[in-house]
Amino acid sequence: MKKILKYVLFAGLAALFIWTLYFLYQKSASRPDEFKVEKPARNNVVKKTVANGKIVPRKEILIKPVVSGIIAELYVEAGDEVKRDQPLAKIKIVPDMLSLSNAENRVRNAEIAQQNARLNFDRNKPLADKGVISAAEMQTFDVALKNADQEVAAAKEALQVVRDGISRSSAGNTIVRSTIDGMVLDVPVKEGNSVIERNNFNEGTTIAAIADMDDLIFQGKVDESEVGKVKLGMPVVLTVGAIENARWDADLEYIAPKGVEENGAIQFEIRAAVKLKDGQTLRSGYSANADIVLEQRDSVYTVPESIVEFNDKGDSAFVQVKDGEDWKRTYIRTGLSDGINLEVLEGVSPDTELKGAKVEPEGASITVN
Repeated sequence: MKKILKYVLFAGLAALFIWTLYFLYQKSASRPDEFKVEKPARNNVVKKTVANGKIVPRKEILIKPVVSGIIAELYVEAGDEVKRDQPLAKIKIVPDMLSLSNAENRVRNAEIAQQNARLNFDRNKPLADKGVISAAEMQTFDVALKNADQEVAAAKEALQVVRDGISRSSAGNTIVRSTIDGMVLDVPVKEGNSVIERNNFNEGTTIAAIADMDDLIFQGKVDESEVGKVKLGMPVVLTVGAIENARWDADLEYIAPKGVEENGAIQFEIRAAVKLKDGQTLRSGYSANADIVLEQRDSVYTVPESIVEFNDKGDSAFVQVKDGEDWKRTYIRTGLSDGINLEVLEGVSPDTELKGAKVEPEGASITVN
């Protein structure tokens, strides 16, 4: 019984060994290569460069107060449309104690001078009426009284401006107003916040950012290797990452004369005027990509660039043309390329069968021969 089991085991091992040899032979047996057949097709070929950037308003204004104080009221919020001179906020003045004290002292001094001038006027008026003193001398007392009255009025108005930021003769500066027509993009302050006036030593606190959202531009950067290919007036196609399946046309209107180094590469700023579509809006700050069209060919015969062979110098192009059962290497004259399709000017006809990618068995990768 043991001998029988031993023979069966040896027979099984021998069968497995023979099957393995047969399997390896079948795997190593050469099969004829199969290739996909391509034909020239009509396509539009567009050569372009891509710039990354964002959508921004051409005119964005930061509204700042001309007086310091506390925000008492806010009349707008982000997203509101405003007109020129429309009130945006009201500021409550917090007077400086030294300035307030000086203004109060000025009022008291003016009132004392006013009382003295009135006493002199009242004392000499009866004498002038009786002809004891001349009219010229009386005129001096009259002018002094009028000057004293004027000084009292000016001192009280100055006190009101210091204390309240507004006077009876003017609207004052406590109401912050818009300087342009547009949309409120941001209101970085809230009611109760302290704000600082703009002056020669301080840029001041921003009350609101306002921009004309009907006049937008694309602002981006182009690498130094591409900037020499772009020209003013070139058409630009914008795609916004936040909005799918939508494109905007633009015209290139600015190329920076000086580059800036960023991450070891020289970048040149570009700007393009966005052509807004009816019924569609863009928001400030959207990230966008700009396709700048360098050259374009419409409805020309093309072949996949992956099937084109180039010589060592790169100045001659060839394709493999079907010749019976074989492939014949044929010279072609090429034109514009977009990196995928290559324009063919001569060398093949629309019905020419071209050698394409190698067809691999299922599960294997496809390569180009």
